[in-house]
Amino acid sequence: MRFTGTAPNICPSSLTEETMSSRVGHSHSRSLSFQGAFRDRIEMLLSAQTFVGQVLVILVFVLSIGSLVIYFINSTDPVGSCSSYEDKTIPFDLTFNAFFSFYFGLRFLAADDKVKFWLEMNSIVDIFTIPPTFISYYLKSNWLGLRFLRALRLLELPQILQILRAIRTSNSVKFSKLLSIVLSTWFTAAGFIHLVENSGDPWLRGRNSQNISYFESIYLVMATMSTVGFGDVVAKTSLGRTFIIFFTLGSLVLFANYIPEMVELFANKRKYTSSYGVVKGKKFIVVCGNITVDSVTAFLRNFLRHKAGEINTEIVFLGEVPPSLELETIFKCYMAYTTFVSGSALKWEDLRRVAVDCAEACLIIANPLCSDFHAEDTSNIMRVLSIKNYYPNTRVIIQILQSHNKVFLPKIPSWNWNTGDNIICFAELKLGFIAQGCLVPGLCTFLTSLFVEQNKKVCPKEPWQKYFFSGLKNKILTQRLSDDFAGMSFPDVSRLCFVKMHLMLIAIEHKSMCHGYCGLILNPPAQVKLHKNTLGFFIAESAKDVKRAFFYCAICHSDVYTPELIGKCGCKNKNLRHMTGPAVTVTANNLKNYPGAMRQDSNPEPQPNMWSNLSLATRAFLYEMEEESDRLDSSGMFHWCKATPLDKVILKRTDKSKHEFRNHIVACVFGDAHSTLMGLRNFVMPLRASCYTRQELKDIVFVGSVDYLQREWRFLRNFPQIYILPGSALYSGDLHAVNIEECSMCVVLSSPSKSSSSPTLVDTEPIMATLNVRSLQISCSAQRPSEPQYARCFSDYPQKSQYRRVPILTELKNPSNIHFIEQLGGMEGNFSGTSLHLSTSFATGTVFSGNFLDSLLATAFYNYRVLELLQMLVTGGISSQLEQYLDKETFHELDDSCSSTLSGRTWCKLGLLSLNQTILSDIQPRSTFGQLFCGSLDNFGVLCLGLYRMIDKEACNLEHRRFVITRPENDFRVLPSDLVFCAIPSSTSCYKKDSSPPNPYEIINIVPLTEEMLTDIDCPPPVDQVNKRTAQPLSKSAHLLEPRTMPTGDSKAAVLAQSLSSKTLPGGTGKDNGRENMEEATVAHASVRPESNRTY
Repeated sequence: MRFTGTAPNICPSSLTEETMSSRVGHSHSRSLSFQGAFRDRIEMLLSAQTFVGQVLVILVFVLSIGSLVIYFINSTDPVGSCSSYEDKTIPFDLTFNAFFSFYFGLRFLAADDKVKFWLEMNSIVDIFTIPPTFISYYLKSNWLGLRFLRALRLLELPQILQILRAIRTSNSVKFSKLLSIVLSTWFTAAGFIHLVENSGDPWLRGRNSQNISYFESIYLVMATMSTVGFGDVVAKTSLGRTFIIFFTLGSLVLFANYIPEMVELFANKRKYTSSYGVVKGKKFIVVCGNITVDSVTAFLRNFLRHKAGEINTEIVFLGEVPPSLELETIFKCYMAYTTFVSGSALKWEDLRRVAVDCAEACLIIANPLCSDFHAEDTSNIMRVLSIKNYYPNTRVIIQILQSHNKVFLPKIPSWNWNTGDNIICFAELKLGFIAQGCLVPGLCTFLTSLFVEQNKKVCPKEPWQKYFFSGLKNKILTQRLSDDFAGMSFPDVSRLCFVKMHLMLIAIEHKSMCHGYCGLILNPPAQVKLHKNTLGFFIAESAKDVKRAFFYCAICHSDVYTPELIGKCGCKNKNLRHMTGPAVTVTANNLKNYPGAMRQDSNPEPQPNMWSNLSLATRAFLYEMEEESDRLDSSGMFHWCKATPLDKVILKRTDKSKHEFRNHIVACVFGDAHSTLMGLRNFVMPLRASCYTRQELKDIVFVGSVDYLQREWRFLRNFPQIYILPGSALYSGDLHAVNIEECSMCVVLSSPSKSSSSPTLVDTEPIMATLNVRSLQISCSAQRPSEPQYARCFSDYPQKSQYRRVPILTELKNPSNIHFIEQLGGMEGNFSGTSLHLSTSFATGTVFSGNFLDSLLATAFYNYRVLELLQMLVTGGISSQLEQYLDKETFHELDDSCSSTLSGRTWCKLGLLSLNQTILSDIQPRSTFGQLFCGSLDNFGVLCLGLYRMIDKEACNLEHRRFVITRPENDFRVLPSDLVFCAIPSSTSCYKKDSSPPNPYEIINIVPLTEEMLTDIDCPPPVDQVNKRTAQPLSKSAHLLEPRTMPTGDSKAAVLAQSLSSKTLPGGTGKDNGRENMEEATVAHASVRPESNRTY
């Protein structure tokens, strides 16, 4: 196809112009691109990002130092002198300056701002040093001039050292910078003084010049910088003196700040960067994490107190920053035990320097006052991962702030609970303690006092303070029990230790024969028999006292009733004790008026071994649960319900009539949408323990911001009877809306971490809320008839006041803020300037602070079993052993499964019993704590632990405030108004048959018997028989019980008649069990079927 048309007229000249312009444009663009590429190459070269660039920068620096050295050599000649061709330094100096000219040109081409380039320090140095060199060579006149400015090139020393990788740490970089500034200033100032003093003042044509060497100039500058000024060398020219005036002002700052800092950095570098020297045979531990003055002081105080005078373990602190002067002072005070090494646990090189692979353990300290709990936990978990990867067998004990971060640690492949790896969770323990204070008034203080070391010497001002401070001396200690206790029941051993040794045995480590699992049992029943080498847990004052339980000998100490005389005996053949020996009659007379010679068994017939099979035990537990329709979580330890939507539990002020709360718990929470989660699940779990029936659970009402509580709700939605009131405890209207007048306890929780200008202000909101709650006055006439029976002891005496106060428990982050709480409470007789644990509020159980949890780090190192017992006491039964045998994911997430395998109804409970309305009223005599202890243990299996006594007399104690007495002495007088802290068997009814039944909100706490323990208990009674037996009144008074006869030669045979089944006793070896048959021991009032061939 052909196209036809008229072509446009195009002028040839216009085509030529367009072609030329396009060519010029292309050439210009190519020139710009070439210049840009060339400039980028030069910038890359000068920035030392390539190998050639690094060589160039280093070469310039080295040549600059060489030129400065030539200046030093030439300074011995006059400032202006004729040059000689024989001077060999001139060619070198010319070569150096020629290279500097080339480098100057490269810098000029790469400069973005050409004007600013001329004002740069290196440009000024080149301008005043390069041209004079060439001019002097041309004129054959060697004039030193301003060549001393080459000393300013020393400021590039840190960069050169970093390129050469000679310095890597921040301290070394800082030291090199300070050193370069001092040297360059020193040499430059000396060069100027040398120039003006040798040249003289220009306006005087050098008549006032003096011949001074460069070394003398340096000497003059140093004397000026140090403000010494000897006067032997002085400046005579006006220019020199003027320079000295201004230089002195600057040198004061330079010398006073830089020199001391350099000395400190250099000393610390040599002092704290060296490796720790491992000495063969000497033990040591590594402590890392939050290494501060407060944390180190608390750790050393607690670590060294465990074995005062016997510490043979050195402490190596691995800190990421050099210690402050205050921290250095602490290390010097404990220089016999401590060593500081600068480094990080995240670096293998630093772990090698502290020899983690040879350490007994590595302890990681957390910072509970940090603003970001999650970041603190993750950093510490990374430290554990680094340590375990470096040496998997290292024992690690770590502090964790948030409980949900615990799950990551057992997932580390080399984490091993059996080798002593342990976790101390602050949120779990702290909120667990507070929850126990809600369940049992004063129990929070009782448990805390067992872990608080009181070293201050105080003089009590009030009678009650003497008893309280005496109780602070006690702590939880462990000791292996004598083999003579093997085969005996726990109540028998506990009674024997209490009477003969003045020791309170509260728990044992029980080993299951079926599973090989070791677990702790608080006050186990009589069916649990002790094995050989059993570990016992005592409440005592010193480790020396509990040694008596290890040295006890049934032959040598049978007639010894002075505890101090029980020591290592002279028996050479321990095995003979179990075979021969005289019979010892333990009567009420030789027990010195302690009641109850033996436990009365109203049903002595042999009973089937139902607990040896867990399925049978489960059927017995379901007997109770059929009526109550309880649902438990997957572990069987906590009450469970289907996930409740948040809007279903939010209360409104206008709906107060719909929610008439009674005997509930009010928890005041402070936080907002951006606050760190405190983990309220740890507070709720002990309050929802499965040892309670659903009817016994107390309602929990949280008062706080919905924005914060909705973030916590996903961890709380599967627990029943929890409510939320949007509001604040700082407003009385919100408190009245939750019917705080009728609550059993009001808890004021500290606010989540937030930055504060003063440590005192971190507790502002809890203190203000406490003030608000305590200002509420409730009429005594409004006291409910349904109050718990133990609480009636508060009102057994005529009321002197028409009002009472709301029971309250306040948490303080900073324990030094206790004086604010004391002022609010109007306490009298306090010690000014004392710690929280010496305050009246702490003694009465109305305030709590978790600062003592720092001591658990040392406790876990020396004896992790004590920490295990504490975790079981305060968390509702959670322990590291139990977590190993449970599905952790299911347990922590609380999904839609439920179970009753480990029902809490089989656990021992901690409670507070009255001496008037409970089973303790049947014990006679009970004038002393020793009589009460033996009577309750013999007749009911109840273990008395302490007292909750009225402060002063009732006439002076209008509010009926009580204080805690931890482990009173055996002969301590008991008052009728006292309440008793007890460990109560789950099958024991605490109230007499003729008294009103216990209320649904009776305050009791729990400690579990784990699944493995249940399968190894010897023939416990059936559930129905236990209920019948415990419901019966005592047939005889405790002091009329007849004595029992126990052959000292065989402690096992003494309890065989009380055994409910024939079974090979655990704990002995096969050889011991195959020994010859023993004769059966007979006991009064017991009729059992004889078994002639019973093995041991």
